[in-house]
Amino acid sequence: MIVIKNAQQVEKMRVSSRIVKEAFELLEEIIAPGITTRELETAVVQLLKRNRAIPSFKNYRGFPRSICISVNEVVVHGLAGPEKLKSGDIVSIDIGAFKDGFHGDAARTFAVGEISKEAQFLIDVTRQSFFEGIKYAKKGNFLNNISAAIEEYVQSQGLVVVREFVGHGVGAELHEAPEITNFNQKKRGPRLRPGMTLAIEPMVTLGTHEVIILDDGWTAITQDKSLAAHYENTVLITEGEPEILTI
Repeated sequence: MIVIKNAQQVEKMRVSSRIVKEAFELLEEIIAPGITTRELETAVVQLLKRNRAIPSFKNYRGFPRSICISVNEVVVHGLAGPEKLKSGDIVSIDIGAFKDGFHGDAARTFAVGEISKEAQFLIDVTRQSFFEGIKYAKKGNFLNNISAAIEEYVQSQGLVVVREFVGHGVGAELHEAPEITNFNQKKRGPRLRPGMTLAIEPMVTLGTHEVIILDDGWTAITQDKSLAAHYENTVLITEGEPEILTI
């Protein structure tokens, strides 16, 4: 069942989403060659704590870390550790903040130092695919309008979307109905209504859409080890234009 949020619930989601936004602003300042992924996670957790929020992902379905940090060919669910980032890497970071009963959820892919033109192109296409999708995140449209627009744009740029992982509704639960694919499902899906809150999150690669899950049971990498990028925001469907809560 898709949960429609009332004004009070939406306001709480604005607060948790704003905390996520602030976490990404912090990461933008500190990501640099030589920093470890664990240090990045620690900085985010401390920011959440200062805002009296808790990490949405910690222990969610057994996930062992507080945020997802995915480097280079890692698509999603990467685990923070002692590894140092180096110039030329790209790092996708997915953050959820839970406060006063509601979640905010977003992801970004960052360049570490000087990256290749190909890598920057991948980051740019992934981000823009989100904005192509939310052109259709309006009352009266259908969910698949968003999904189809994301895939169409990515394919027009010669890249591919990951099909195994999808976006989702978000609110009091981290993952709510509906699932939001980043590809055309050839069916309309539910009609969009004001009060829906959706975590729309295209994942795009320079190579195959196929992924492998590593032995830790979480880390998902591209099968051909090609670079992957991730961009996500929590979006509110309104009577007019969509409101991006995590920007």
